[in-house]
Amino acid sequence: MERVFTFLFKYRPLLFQEGDLVLSAPWPVLTALAVGGVVAAAGVVTYARASGKASRAERGVMAGLRLGAMGVLLLCLLQPALLLTSVVPQRNFVGILVDDSRSMGLADASGRTRADWIRESLGPEGSELLDALSERFALRFFRFSGETSRVTSVDELTFEGTRTDLGAALEHAREELSAVPLSGLVVFTDGGDNAGTPLARTLVPLQAASVPVYAVGLGDDAVTPDVQIDRVEGPRSVLRGTSLVVDAVVTGRGMSGRTVPLVVEDQSRILATQDVTLPGGGEPAVVRVRFELAEPGLRRIRFRVPPQEGERVDRNNERTLLVDVRGGREKILYFEGEPRWELKFLRRAVADDDNLQLVVLARTAENKFMRMEVDDSLELASGFPRTRDELFRYRALVLGSVEASFFTHDQLAMIADFVSQRGGGLLVLGGRSALAEGGYAGTPVEDALPVLLEEPADPATAFVEVHVQPTPAGLHHVATQILPGAADPRERWDSLPTLTTVNRIERVKPGATVLLDGVTGDGTRRVALAHHRFGRGKALVLPVQDSWIWQMHADIALDDLTHETFWRQLLRWLVDGVPEHVGATVASERVEAGEAVEILVEVSDSAYLEVNDALVSASVAAPDGSVTVVPLDWTVERDGEYRGTFRPHVEGPHQVSVEAARGDAAVGTDAVHVEVGPSDAEYFDAGLRRPLLERLARETGGRFYTPASVADLPEDLTFTGGGVTLVEERDLWDMPFLFLLLVGLVGSEWVFRRRRGLV
Repeated sequence: MERVFTFLFKYRPLLFQEGDLVLSAPWPVLTALAVGGVVAAAGVVTYARASGKASRAERGVMAGLRLGAMGVLLLCLLQPALLLTSVVPQRNFVGILVDDSRSMGLADASGRTRADWIRESLGPEGSELLDALSERFALRFFRFSGETSRVTSVDELTFEGTRTDLGAALEHAREELSAVPLSGLVVFTDGGDNAGTPLARTLVPLQAASVPVYAVGLGDDAVTPDVQIDRVEGPRSVLRGTSLVVDAVVTGRGMSGRTVPLVVEDQSRILATQDVTLPGGGEPAVVRVRFELAEPGLRRIRFRVPPQEGERVDRNNERTLLVDVRGGREKILYFEGEPRWELKFLRRAVADDDNLQLVVLARTAENKFMRMEVDDSLELASGFPRTRDELFRYRALVLGSVEASFFTHDQLAMIADFVSQRGGGLLVLGGRSALAEGGYAGTPVEDALPVLLEEPADPATAFVEVHVQPTPAGLHHVATQILPGAADPRERWDSLPTLTTVNRIERVKPGATVLLDGVTGDGTRRVALAHHRFGRGKALVLPVQDSWIWQMHADIALDDLTHETFWRQLLRWLVDGVPEHVGATVASERVEAGEAVEILVEVSDSAYLEVNDALVSASVAAPDGSVTVVPLDWTVERDGEYRGTFRPHVEGPHQVSVEAARGDAAVGTDAVHVEVGPSDAEYFDAGLRRPLLERLARETGGRFYTPASVADLPEDLTFTGGGVTLVEERDLWDMPFLFLLLVGLVGSEWVFRRRRGLV
């Protein structure tokens, strides 16, 4: 279409967009228009007074055609022209930025790589594009991947960069060329930008300096056929023996309907294998994989899809998840208000779990308590904790059938703060003295619960049997995996005997999630297990009162571990993610050698209030045995937050151990891990990022090209670039369109006369 426009109007559409239309006739325009008007009026009068067999309408048509032809002639006599601003040849600079990353080595559908096109189009010999640019501009070449540097020619490119930082490359080139008249920056890339620098931050200085960016997009819009693991989402730290549910997102392009295996490995040991049917249209498939990690320590869990037949890229078929498997014991306080079977069987369910310490405080009579699994004789000696320091030492709290009036108002507020402020896990069980029946409505504890407390039920009708079933959310939730690895866990849930409840819970708060439903005999659904986030922690409600039936019912086999598995999984998830006094995180768990790693640490005191006066440092242990100490400073932006950076130079796993102290007293420690090594990020989403490059060009005043249209780049730069410019005038009176229009009008009049017999 652009070729047709150029043929008719002499110049490309871009010149009309950038230029101004003027009339350059040597005589006054008004005089020319006046003369033209007189001639036109004479012609009209001549046609109007002409006698003959032509009707008035026919004379009008012929007069109109004649006036049109005279108008075209008059326009040519006025000498229309296009006023353009163009750069002065060889007085301006252009920055040429070439992507030097691994993705440039990928081949397109024709088999030619993006790197081959760069060498052919920008090579020192026989490059028409380079010659055309060199005639008009002084060129400066830059290579960029994770870093940006000057080069003299494309022969110095290796196309081995493991990352692409497009924003930093543009900023580097702009700053280096800021002292010379700069017409623009030309970027040859596939649009990959995976270094984390926000591109929007780079656009602002480019716009302020009026530096247009001309983006040349390389590669196919989509690399097909190809299968890719987009991401893997799972916990970064778990207790040993916990059943994990990990989501893997797999995308197939050009493989609609094909079934591929997803293999999960821990070193050479296969943990799980699951078939994935790829949807069409490049839509992702979310796969939930269940497996268990039994060995403590840092585990590198590899998720991979074996290379498929005809696949163009297989380096994006794998993702690694770092999981710190903890072997310590998590301390949980279980407070029960009355002797009942639930206490006995819950203790039995977790008795063999070396990672759970269930400390029991059971009321046996008024002001009399039984303590079990305490660390010493002083623990809970006065009954339920009366101070925050005493309660906050636990990572989770389980409340059984105990009335709210047992607690003081401060203790009720303390329980709510245990969740919101300390970040602990709260589990409230059902019972005759629990929830609404226990008088918790209107207390701070109710605020922490994920459910709405109804009016207490009539004791005569409160007892209801319910059949527990998982909701869609609970079907794959880690807390409700009673039969890990089952093809259809619904069958196992359906086979379990019914339980009972005396607490009518039917509604949850906004944002809460129901994991288990309890279906009554008349089909009414009640909440059997629900949870939500509350402040820094999470709160759960399990309104049934006799889960022990899943252990002791006549239909349950003696070796059936459903009850044990349910409670272990539930309590393990209850303590998952509960913060300590010192919590460390890193911005990225996988970096390259020499890349900066940011450490963020949150520090709180014994009451889990943020402190800003701590002395915090990190010790980074490298695989070669070297240790680097990194001091961390308070960020000022947030209370209790400390930040520091380090640059690892040795490939392999690095352990970052953090210590915090206030004066001579230690606050706590934490540890995180960073994997250092070459990245395969260039092979993920390896197609042309056309929208990103189009936005970059549009917002800076440049243009976007493909290899098919890049020949227009030198001329476009001449008329749209900045720097030292001059104004030039280009004639339009000799456009083929005007000639064809004139011939068409005159010819149309003659044909009209001929057909009407007027000649």
